[in-house]
Amino acid sequence: MDNNARSSPLDNALEQFDTAASYLEVPPGILEKLRYPRREISVHFPVKMDDGSIRMFSGYRVQHNDTRGPFKGGIRYHPTVDLDEMRAMAMWMTWKAAVVNIPFGGAKGGVQCNPKEMSPHELENMTRRFAWEISPFIGPDQDIPAPDVYTDPQVMAWIMDTYSILKGRAVAGVVTGKPLELGGSVGRFEATGRGVFIIAEEAAHVAGFPLEGARIVIQGAGNVGGTAARYFHRAGSKVVAISDVNGGQYHPDGIDIETLLMCRDQYKCFIDEQVHDRHLATEEITNEELLELPCDILVPAALENQITRTNASRIKCRVLVEGANGPTTPQADAIMIERGIFIVPDILANAGGVTVSYFEWVQNLQNLLWSENEITDRLNTIMRRSFGEITAIAEEKKIDLRTAAMVLAVKRVADAVKLRGVYP
Repeated sequence: MDNNARSSPLDNALEQFDTAASYLEVPPGILEKLRYPRREISVHFPVKMDDGSIRMFSGYRVQHNDTRGPFKGGIRYHPTVDLDEMRAMAMWMTWKAAVVNIPFGGAKGGVQCNPKEMSPHELENMTRRFAWEISPFIGPDQDIPAPDVYTDPQVMAWIMDTYSILKGRAVAGVVTGKPLELGGSVGRFEATGRGVFIIAEEAAHVAGFPLEGARIVIQGAGNVGGTAARYFHRAGSKVVAISDVNGGQYHPDGIDIETLLMCRDQYKCFIDEQVHDRHLATEEITNEELLELPCDILVPAALENQITRTNASRIKCRVLVEGANGPTTPQADAIMIERGIFIVPDILANAGGVTVSYFEWVQNLQNLLWSENEITDRLNTIMRRSFGEITAIAEEKKIDLRTAAMVLAVKRVADAVKLRGVYP
């Protein structure tokens, strides 16, 4: 990837916001308020490592807007985590919740670390200390974290337990994405990937081709990419390429997704020579090569800034469905829209996770337990309704889908700010 083509996620988020704002009649003061997060928490804390040494870590929690409800957003563990990235992600979370019209605001957090180089014991120590540091600013009616890049239900369980110890009672609603045994919701783990598939199905219909037999390329094989791949495979699509952080596998006739993901789960990567050679017969490719493969649907489901002005002219999909947050820069957007590529933005495409997180939160607060069928039906209804609302705005205003989604989201939040007023 050309580093010169990469832009700040925050610059991208603000450019998208300004573009949407130009289509709205919103008082300038309210727009200015929405450009800034309400609160930014930076913490630097010690963790005892397995060898007895003490190591300092830096962590962040950015709370963008809570006008429509408590702050909501994931926590990621990654070496590139910084304050600007968290600001952008928190802003996108505000718009994401507003797009699907659930009563949350936006937040994002993370710790700058390399979890792959840490033992489970070290990860637990770091998680618990980070949770303790941010505990005054989170809670079921204040800010509800969730899993994100390199965090999972176990990490959420440690956060819940640490917060509950502080409060002197079990507080299930402080996080979502928990294990089922601790108040998690059925369907939460698959929710983001399932939502990507639902939206891809809607987009394929608009683009005029069926999912059965469609050629799918997915960057990322974690919770989002791997889950979406399974849904595409079951729908009769051909997943011709999929990758993890180390690279990907490609086969023009489609990959045996279940076997490949079994290899990932067993061997923590896609490349176990015996299983690979016997069952898959695929070609190894880089993540950069994967993005440029010809296909019907491309799903970038890894990290931000993957499609830039450098490679946008070489993207060969008919539909692009953003499983990751911020994978496409505004410059790349313009190039691909000019080329006729139908782009479904992240704040809609990957909103399945926050939607089912909302279901989990409601169940925790009210001591309810919904079935998987109820969760699936509710998710389907919300995602398909939101897609319809956004495409209607796009047609009415003659704008692309990302701008339409932003117009819908910003208007909903701005209207709420206007109704509540500015105090004092």
